[in-house]
Amino acid sequence: MLVDKPRGPSSFAIVAELRRKTGARTGHAGTLDPFATGLLLLLSGSATKLAPCFVGLDKRYVTEIDLTARTSTGDPEGDIVEHSATPSRAELERRLEDLRGEVELPIPAMSAVKIGGQRAYKLARRGIAVEMPTRRSRVDALDVIAYTDETVELDLRVSSGTYIRAIADALGGHCRTLRRTEIGPFSVEEADPERFIEPDDALARL
Repeated sequence: MLVDKPRGPSSFAIVAELRRKTGARTGHAGTLDPFATGLLLLLSGSATKLAPCFVGLDKRYVTEIDLTARTSTGDPEGDIVEHSATPSRAELERRLEDLRGEVELPIPAMSAVKIGGQRAYKLARRGIAVEMPTRRSRVDALDVIAYTDETVELDLRVSSGTYIRAIADALGGHCRTLRRTEIGPFSVEEADPERFIEPDDALARL
């Protein structure tokens, strides 16, 4: 099932809602933060066994980045930790160029990565500061949709596991909005919470 997640609920809440409707085992092929919107790919019943086929697919996002401040979470829900002057268009383009191709960026503290056996976001919420590991990702496209004195809107095509909040932080800002528009060959425009795609049909797209 393809679902267009609204801002607010967690991905796990969306999964739980489908589980209540169907009474079947339910999983997902990658979560979104509560503040983010867009495409979730859910798996129900025997299709949950196919999760490895879908988890590693490339993703596409649209994000509006506030270039005036970094936050503790890389999104609007965190505390401002640093104010910065908005870069010129030329400086912004230079920073963007450094983020295209193979990149290695710190994993955000507000992530589900385990540090010493505990989820990083749980440690962060308790005020425990840890040195986050880096992750190598691939940024295939990083295009400017709009640019103002304070924000830039970007269209990104990235490998699975890429943290858009880390890209925003590398640009000196934080994600004001984040929307996932594609997962591999699946588009948010197809999202329909009342329609299941047959597993064979879904696999045929890969």
